[in-house]
Amino acid sequence: MLAYPQKARRDQFESTGAPPRRIVLLGERLTESGNWEEWFPDQPILNRGIGGDHTAEVLSRLDSAINEPLGVLLLIGTNDVAAAVPLDESLANLRGILSGIEVRAPGTPVVVQSVMPRGRSYAQEVRRLNIGYQEVVAEAAESVRYLDLWPALAADDGSLRQDLTFDKLHLNGQGYREWVALLRPIVEAWGRSR
Repeated sequence: MLAYPQKARRDQFESTGAPPRRIVLLGERLTESGNWEEWFPDQPILNRGIGGDHTAEVLSRLDSAINEPLGVLLLIGTNDVAAAVPLDESLANLRGILSGIEVRAPGTPVVVQSVMPRGRSYAQEVRRLNIGYQEVVAEAAESVRYLDLWPALAADDGSLRQDLTFDKLHLNGQGYREWVALLRPIVEAWGRSR
């Protein structure tokens, strides 16, 4: 059952729909919490993050996110790991998300971002999910690619670098700066295509 903030945000997205020709950031709390319009003030950004979402929730709400997008930046899966969603189920949901985007907006470029590191105790499961994500992306349409965030964000033990977080899961300002630096070339290239 969805918590009130998830329901409220989801309902608003369904009510407003997605404006066309936007760069869609699709995912969970890390996406929702980003000040994307300020990080990318000259780009047509659409934030479709909902805190607490699993891959299944994102799959079920594609209609309120995808409307002729310039591109989609997808970050989803950390909540699947925390809830012990079976790996096969998470990967099937990712396949569904990618094919759902392709059906709604054929040929749209999609970047599947690796699930970010979090506390060290989750490192092994997150790595397994990311390996699975890479395999799904390799089977997907040519317009889909994988972006590994770990080299910039992970400590040696597989946790989120301490200087990038307040709580071993959510990013602080420096964490968003590191993430934005990885996304900037992609966003700017998509923005030029409008």
